Amino acid sequence: MNATPQRIDGRLHDLGDGFTVRRLLPVLDARHVGPFVFYDHMGPVDLAPGRGMDVRPHPHIGLATVTWLFDGTIRHRDSLGSLADIRPGAVNWMTAGRGIVHSERTPPEARAAGQRMHGVQVWVALPQADAETAPAFHHHDADALPKIARPGAELVLIAGNAYGQVSPVKVFAPMFFVEARLEAGAELVLPEEHAERGVHVAEGALEWGGVELAAGQVAVQAGPPAPPLHAREASRVMLFGGAPLDGERHLWWNFVASTNERIEQAKADWRAQRFGTVAGDEEEFIPLPER
Repeated sequence: MNATPQRIDGRLHDLGDGFTVRRLLPVLDARHVGPFVFYDHMGPVDLAPGRGMDVRPHPHIGLATVTWLFDGTIRHRDSLGSLADIRPGAVNWMTAGRGIVHSERTPPEARAAGQRMHGVQVWVALPQADAETAPAFHHHDADALPKIARPGAELVLIAGNAYGQVSPVKVFAPMFFVEARLEAGAELVLPEEHAERGVHVAEGALEWGGVELAAGQVAVQAGPPAPPLHAREASRVMLFGGAPLDGERHLWWNFVASTNERIEQAKADWRAQRFGTVAGDEEEFIPLPER
């Protein structure tokens, strides 16, 4: 990663039933941006009545996950007994630590009515000292998150610190995760206090340090100076990044760890069903991929 923003187009993955996600991180040239090791842009897709999203119970270690929605509702359940619906503007932050199981499904009423689904899902690697922390789940309503106004821009600080504000979401290392709504022609300066930065255009188009970005694209950049963003049209943009990771991470399936040995232990634990079960969603689970 260098001082000139580097564009990432990502790869489309078809999850079936017309639902696609664009995998933007990790890629060969940007395995992580600050602590962000995984970044998916899902949708937008219009789900007809009777259709929905069904991600069966599956495990995680060594990370925190957050799904940030622009449209739609997803029901979260986990092995701690948590039950919460994710809606636009609210945060469900799940810290996996030494191990957690969760499922993500469309609630029955939204499935019956049909809904538009659009959002992003990210994984934040925990520092090595906190990788085996106790799992936890925290929900924060939209009105709890700091709102930041800039000329031609309205921002929401989802997690971390930026623009002199701090989110109530508990994080383990310096980072920022922001949604920015930009008017056409607006200029926005990025946070200077974080060494690594990413910009994802969810809707619209912008220019960043001489790089043109369209909807669905990301660019990453490290070190000073951080070029300002210029909105080519009205845009919805995600800003993310933080301090460099304290060492490389191994990603395998839903597991993030600093050593292959920890990944192998997690595989064995899931095969043997030692992670626990999801209360209210005990009938199904995703088997360990045999690859």
